[in-house]
Amino acid sequence: MARATPLEPRAAALVRRPPRHPLLEFARRHPTIVVGSAILAFMAVVAIAAPWIAGDPITFQPIDRLQAPSAAFWFGTDNLGRDVFARTVYGARISLMVGLTVAALSIALGLVVGLFAGFYRALDGVIMRVMDGIMAIPSILLAIALVALTEASVEIVIVAIAIPEIPRVVRLVRSIVLTVREQAYVDAAIATGTRAVRILFRHVLPSTVPPLIVQATYVIASAVLTEAALSFLGAGVPPEIPTWGNMISSGRLFLQIAPWPIFFPGICLAVLVLAVNLLGDGLRDRLDPRLARRM
Repeated sequence: MARATPLEPRAAALVRRPPRHPLLEFARRHPTIVVGSAILAFMAVVAIAAPWIAGDPITFQPIDRLQAPSAAFWFGTDNLGRDVFARTVYGARISLMVGLTVAALSIALGLVVGLFAGFYRALDGVIMRVMDGIMAIPSILLAIALVALTEASVEIVIVAIAIPEIPRVVRLVRSIVLTVREQAYVDAAIATGTRAVRILFRHVLPSTVPPLIVQATYVIASAVLTEAALSFLGAGVPPEIPTWGNMISSGRLFLQIAPWPIFFPGICLAVLVLAVNLLGDGLRDRLDPRLARRM
């Protein structure tokens, strides 16, 4: 009778090992997606529940100005006696709304323009020269100019931030369309007399979805930072609306004696951008078939 080799018990143990739960297996393979999504979900829930978990973010209480963090004021108070915790929670609403709306607008418009620019050669030159002209203007200066020419509001800030993001999406979609247009199945569809619009939406559009999902995460992060920069410069949303940018701007004069009005919104801004970037990196690894084959 042959003796069992040392590898046989180990192989038997591997066979008897119960399979992992699909969610645990996904978390093991894509930890950045899980961590980024969890942070974003938590911040979204906190922002939605702001009226129930936070106090009044607007009313002045001069008697409580520059109070340090305590049981009564978790994040302290600013130079006008306003609750920093309440303003930080309500500021998350503005940042998330601006980021998501800018991403939706820029992706939707950039997708349509990029599809037509990449598929129709006659339109390519004209559209891309316009996009190059927009990209030649620094995005923050273009946003400041648009806000300065109109009445300051959240809607104007969203439009001002979305316009500089559209050319980046157009260039991404156009590059994908130029590659897909040369594929054999697209040539076959054209040879059979399929209409161009049907080819675009049935054969070309699906190839743009994974890169656009990843691009949307980076647009959100860029929009959040741009909104904070505009509010810091006083060219963003009206000052009576609490945002992380104008909180940092109003608290910078009291940094040496009361750093908490800057510290807490700054930390939240950094965590939000980090979470979006983690989600974007994870989605890129998950949706890129070349990276998926390596993992």
